[in-house]
Amino acid sequence: MNHNPYEPNDIQSNNNHFSYRHWHLIKEVLPKSIGEEMEIEAGDILLAVNGEEIQDIFDYQFLIEDEYVVLLIRKANGEEWELEIDKDFDEDIGLVFENSLMDEYHSCRNKCMFCFIDQMPEGMRETLYFKDDDSRLSFLQGNYVTLTNMSDKDVDRIIRYHLAPINISVHTTNPELRCKMLTNRFAGEALKKIDRFYEAEIPMNGQIVLCKGVNDGEELRHSIEDLLQYAPYMQSVSVVPVGLTKFREGLYPLEPFNREDAIDVLEMIHHYQKIAYKKFGMHFIHASDEWYILAEQELPEAERYDDYIQYENGVGMVRMFRDELSEALKNLSVDTRKGRVTLVTAKLIYPTICWAVQELKAYFPNIEFQVVSIINHYFGEQITVAGLLTATDIIEQLKGLDLGDRVVLPSVVLKADEPVFLDDITLEDVRKTLQVPIHIVKSNGMGFIQAIIEESEAYEEEPTQVVRYRYKERKQ
Repeated sequence: MNHNPYEPNDIQSNNNHFSYRHWHLIKEVLPKSIGEEMEIEAGDILLAVNGEEIQDIFDYQFLIEDEYVVLLIRKANGEEWELEIDKDFDEDIGLVFENSLMDEYHSCRNKCMFCFIDQMPEGMRETLYFKDDDSRLSFLQGNYVTLTNMSDKDVDRIIRYHLAPINISVHTTNPELRCKMLTNRFAGEALKKIDRFYEAEIPMNGQIVLCKGVNDGEELRHSIEDLLQYAPYMQSVSVVPVGLTKFREGLYPLEPFNREDAIDVLEMIHHYQKIAYKKFGMHFIHASDEWYILAEQELPEAERYDDYIQYENGVGMVRMFRDELSEALKNLSVDTRKGRVTLVTAKLIYPTICWAVQELKAYFPNIEFQVVSIINHYFGEQITVAGLLTATDIIEQLKGLDLGDRVVLPSVVLKADEPVFLDDITLEDVRKTLQVPIHIVKSNGMGFIQAIIEESEAYEEEPTQVVRYRYKERKQ
């Protein structure tokens, strides 16, 4: 249904004239689902579940877990259907809503000194400029939230539903310093919400974006020690270096970290990893891969990453890739096919890709490999991660090169659900400009091998984002 005929104030019960403040347009009903069996259709409106209005996806998911559920549906013709459903516990009804969150997104109220969005140039996708600080996205997508945009009611709901885990952008446990870093006079007070989650035994993960001369050194030491007090419910904390683009005019003056800084950070983290492991059986505090590469130190073994709990923050990505590639190569025999392949990467991961190529040469002796490290002119040369490469830089630096039979790009350069780069240029545009097939490589070892040896180019969308939160306990 393309047009929504209802406005919020129009939704009223025919029986008691009660206005529904929250109502939700159904976009799709999954085939062979309970919803289809109950003759619910796209374009219908969900008004209530078990007599309760639904504020957002959390209320909905929690209430439909029961074995007996009553839905109040308004049909497109204005009829209201009260549907009684007997089902298995946790069985889904099969309704897909127009807004996956079932509510408006909450934007960020902070003005963080390290905010990457404030450092972006004009002309990128409009959605990239939206600053979210929505606690619900912490559970749905793994986003980190500052807690400054979270009301007491939000905290109560998280505790009531026992949603977990919640990912928190801590940055520092010094209340005054946190106010300064987030440019929010309530940022220090917001840390008290961690106490409530701890008391309610809500699993948490933390993040510290480290800024040189601000929250590093002794401030970092104090933050780690403070957060350790919340273990084991605070399951992990990652420390990542601030990303600095060339567009920082008028922003807080921050400097990049150097090799000596990275060595100091790692020494501190390794010290507290030993303490945490001895006391809790987990390493707790984790350094992102950038620190090891900058310090020119060997990456930790896989066991030190605690099941890669902070993987999405760039913690352990290189180790996992190296281990997966080594494991995948064990199942290969020598392949004599011929070809010429150009592997495109960024400065940070360049040494790892060069290592991977050396490993592959033993199994594919007749394939010629060329590894090209793209300098990030778009954001500035201090940005060295592959996920922030743009089509503009890739095209400019590959033009004129002999690219061989195909180019291999990492999947992180593209939008999650479609083949579009950060600068809004499509993958097809890049292919047409370079006049060469382009293969997209996923971050696992076998995916890397397949992208190199496949003879036909292909783009596969990433799987649809699934709900990542869980309800630990049922409401009594």
